[in-house]
Amino acid sequence: MTSMRTALVTGANRGIGLEIARQLAARGDCRVLAAGRSARSAAAAAEAVGGGAVAVALDLSDPQGAEARAVEIEARNGPVDILVNNAGVMPDGDPLSADLREFNAAMRVNAAAPYALTRIFGAGMKRRGWGRVVNVSSGLGSFAEGLEGPAAYAVSKAALNAVTVQFARALGPKVKVNACCPGWVRTRMGGETAPRSAQEAADTPVWLATLPEDGPTGGFFRDRAPIAW
Repeated sequence: MTSMRTALVTGANRGIGLEIARQLAARGDCRVLAAGRSARSAAAAAEAVGGGAVAVALDLSDPQGAEARAVEIEARNGPVDILVNNAGVMPDGDPLSADLREFNAAMRVNAAAPYALTRIFGAGMKRRGWGRVVNVSSGLGSFAEGLEGPAAYAVSKAALNAVTVQFARALGPKVKVNACCPGWVRTRMGGETAPRSAQEAADTPVWLATLPEDGPTGGFFRDRAPIAW
């Protein structure tokens, strides 16, 4: 990138999101909006990120509210050039044990809220002729890899992958919209026995967030390499 860009990272208060925000802030050409569910978690995220990061309260459990909030965020902070949809929830259970309430919660946070945010921020990116959207998905949402794992999580991540393809088409070639699988990572969600660090997991999302003009769009990546949907 040749000029200062504004990047909004959801779920920036811990885990992969925090590391993505840190790595973007450390580049020196990104102003980071560190988003957390509450004002308190957002403030903690901005402090942990450093580099002049700005705290942004953004509750993804209410996608309609998140959409309205996106408009407010741009009004207060200026255009968002990079959107990293990282925040997610992972209810346990197979299709018989995970109830509809848990399923709906996963769909709201993991798929509907990214749809809402990309709709608002992506429209501005398209008008300005530059933008990057990164959807932090999972191999558990890949049909090619069997949609293994907790049912609500797998289905919602498959939906997020579909959101990626739809917006890549709608926003055109100058706005790069991609999904990625960070792998099994040592976070609160992944557990202490996971083989990958948050630093390793953040590499591909940061790469996608800072793609050059001839970079890919509408793809699904792991370790910077394409994987099957």
